[in-house]
Parts: sequence; structure tokens; C-alpha cells
Amino acid sequence: MIWITKPEIEFLAEFLQLSVEEVHEKYLRPEGARTSIDEHPLTKDCIFLKRVGGQRQCTIYPVRPNQCRTWPFWASNLASPRAWNENTQDCPGVNRGPVHSQADIEQQKKQTRWWTDEKT
Repeated sequence: MIWITKPEIEFLAEFLQLSVEEVHEKYLRPEGARTSIDEHPLTKDCIFLKRVGGQRQCTIYPVRPNQCRTWPFWASNLASPRAWNENTQDCPGVNRGPVHSQADIEQQKKQTRWWTDEKT
């Protein structure tokens, strides 16, 4: 499941230049009291993770949900080096780019409303 909140859905709709209703119809599904982004039926990848220039990329990266923003710094991935390597091998951005400090990782893990930080 790729959980997405109401404010994040509004950002996604604006980014895609669609109404919130259209985004719900085309890209989201209810899961109990929550909402999830649809996944590819065979790979179970997010439908917004697509091949661009030969590499898999998030096509909604600027407005990706908080769940995606905190990846790969989830407790299950940080439990051990083995867990890190097993759980992050499918993500094209892991182990590339800058090294993050422990303080940065802790701050990222705790965020829940990314839009308030970026809009202020």
C-alpha cells in the first residue's frame, strides 16, 4: 500500500492538472478508512514509478506522499545492513547520491506533513 493523505491528494491533483475527483477515479483506491495509490497488477510497483530514459523514476516526485519521502529510512530497513540491502534493492535511488547523517535520517523519519516544511 502506498498511503496518501487528503492534502497530498490535493497536491497530486494540482501537479497532474486534474481535479481531486479525477485523481481519485484514475489513480487511487480506498483501503478501509485510508486511501492508497494504485499499484501495477503484476509488479505491485506504484503506478507512478515508470521507465524514463531507461531508468525507473517516480513521475510525481515533487509531490510524492510522505510514505515515499521517508523511504528508505523505515525502521524495518534500518534494522541491519542485511535488511537495508534486501529491502532497498528495487529502489533506483538507494545507495546513490549524498550520504545522510544520523540526525538527517531521524528528522526525515519523524516528518508527517512535508508540505508545511516546504511551504514556509
